[in-house]
Amino acid sequence: MIKRIVKMSFRPEEIENFKNIFKTNWQYIKGFEGCSHVELLQDENNPSVFFTYSLWQSENHLNNYRNSDLFAKVWGATKVLFNDKPQAWSVKQLEF
Repeated sequence: MIKRIVKMSFRPEEIENFKNIFKTNWQYIKGFEGCSHVELLQDENNPSVFFTYSLWQSENHLNNYRNSDLFAKVWGATKVLFNDKPQAWSVKQLEF
């Protein structure tokens, strides 16, 4: 299982545009082969900062999505709205 966190910061005037892009496409992302969960989070103190949190069956599934037409469409529409470079992490849960 791959847990993916992506941090994105938007120009304030583009926040609603980004929310609309996500709202229109999240079900397609979640329905992509190998994706079991995707959600959008907004920073409590800075409304221009968002995070996506997604769960993937494997790194291969995540890479298939990142190389897909769906990703190209969504990312192409999203990246022009940024006011800072996005950051992404693939993380794993530690068991104690």
